[in-house]
Amino acid sequence: MSEHTREAMEYDVVIVGAGPAGLSAAIRLKQLDADLNVVVLEKGSEVGAHILSGAVLDPCGLDALIPDWKARGAPLNVPVTDDSFYMLGEAGKLRIPNFPMPPLMNNHGNYIVSMGNVCRWMAEQAEELGVEIFPGMSCSEIVYGEDGSVKGVVAGEFGKNADGTPGAGYEPGMELLGKYVFLSEGVRGSLSKEVIEKFDLSKGKEPQKFGLGMKEIWEIDPAKHKQGSVTHTMGWPLGSNAGGGSFIYHLDNNQVYVGFVVHLNYENPHLYPYMEFQRFKHHPMVKDLLEGGKRVAYGARAISEGGYQSMPKMVAPGVALLGCSVGMVNVPRIKGNHNAMLSGKAAAEAAYAAIQGGRASDELGDYEAEVRTGAIGEDLKKVRNVKPLWSKYGLTASLTLGGLDMWTNTLGFSLLGTLGHGKSDAEATGEASKFAPIEYPKPDGKLSFDRLTNVSFAATNHEESQPAHLHLKDASVPVSVNLPKYGGPSARYCPAGVYEFVKDETGADKFVINFQNCVHCKTCDIKDPSQNIVWTVPQGGDGPNYPNM
Repeated sequence: MSEHTREAMEYDVVIVGAGPAGLSAAIRLKQLDADLNVVVLEKGSEVGAHILSGAVLDPCGLDALIPDWKARGAPLNVPVTDDSFYMLGEAGKLRIPNFPMPPLMNNHGNYIVSMGNVCRWMAEQAEELGVEIFPGMSCSEIVYGEDGSVKGVVAGEFGKNADGTPGAGYEPGMELLGKYVFLSEGVRGSLSKEVIEKFDLSKGKEPQKFGLGMKEIWEIDPAKHKQGSVTHTMGWPLGSNAGGGSFIYHLDNNQVYVGFVVHLNYENPHLYPYMEFQRFKHHPMVKDLLEGGKRVAYGARAISEGGYQSMPKMVAPGVALLGCSVGMVNVPRIKGNHNAMLSGKAAAEAAYAAIQGGRASDELGDYEAEVRTGAIGEDLKKVRNVKPLWSKYGLTASLTLGGLDMWTNTLGFSLLGTLGHGKSDAEATGEASKFAPIEYPKPDGKLSFDRLTNVSFAATNHEESQPAHLHLKDASVPVSVNLPKYGGPSARYCPAGVYEFVKDETGADKFVINFQNCVHCKTCDIKDPSQNIVWTVPQGGDGPNYPNM
């Protein structure tokens, strides 16, 4: 970089990621001290562009951050009115009664929302307070001080050639430096991953576990629409092949969010999560709802599922990890946005106190303590055994023993203590020869769709002349190891068709990376059995552009 000098700008706090955690931190910092200089850097083309709409939001995070959010016009307009759980068979369904479920599973008082729109609204609140928000600014590097502490990030590097060398219009980016840096990149963010490894923050913790969440937005027949209705299912089509389930949320304007989650600790490498999702929509219950409607958007993302025992240490000198960068999803509730907001608030309060005390670039221990012992820790401790029970003993054990454990935890104790997860999701992948291939029906183009057609509904875009943001540690591994040993699972676990095995002109196997298709779900970085694929940020603004709905 000797011929390209980077300019530097200094702030009190630099925040990477304009999701619910990062924006909550920015808002709280300015609430505490209007004179603090706070910047938020977002890799999406706009705030919300990389946030796939559709969630049930527990408003406790907003209540704590902006108590008058209703008066301020927050886009929480659809309260949950009906909440149902079903166990599916191939052609039938069995409703699970609500009354045996622990109180924490009740969705009363929650809202069906577009998180993209919630984040856009939060960005408006932050900017009114004086926060600087820069969308289209990928953060590609950590800036370290001479003492090894995190001092800032490099953002806005553009114009590299496909081979990684600077092009004619190369811009080296800028160093944004702060007394503290908050990483709120979401699941498996590249900078967070680097910091966790550099400072050994996962030492003594269980491995993080993940799910792949895929979602479509549908506009359906008004006669079938039930605004405020929430449905969750388990069972078919996954059966014993993998853990997971679905959700169907009825928003307003005759829109329905149809989602499907596959736990990434599945063993059978022939499993094709995307096609399991497409097959699910042909269940009579779902088919009847969607027939006559149209799909208007598609997307996918990884979900952190490890829970309380998998959360790494959240602080290192000069840096704090927020929200899904840590893994704060309550798995049985399928909710994490409320905890992300609470984590941002807690980090901001810890940084404010430190700055007021003349500190900088040290560890924000008060933040860590608040997360583990406060509302977030209480939320996650109650459900900490559901995921390991499901992973080790299956769905029935998760429903029975997991339900009992949630009840006892609600009463203040646990008969099971804290269970471990064991293997990482990559290590859980079995050899292809030990499993039977799975036959999937061809998409019909009405209810189910091929991957590439669906990816076009994510409006994802990557400049093809830039370097691929998906790297191989060893270019030979996909063909020499993953194809013969695991059946080339990347061709199936990716929900965007990024990876494929083809024959070259000599008839030999060749591994192709279609990085232009990437929707930034990070599944490849998580599930690759050889841990040979590394996801990094592309140029700012590239990636999905989920609709403003």
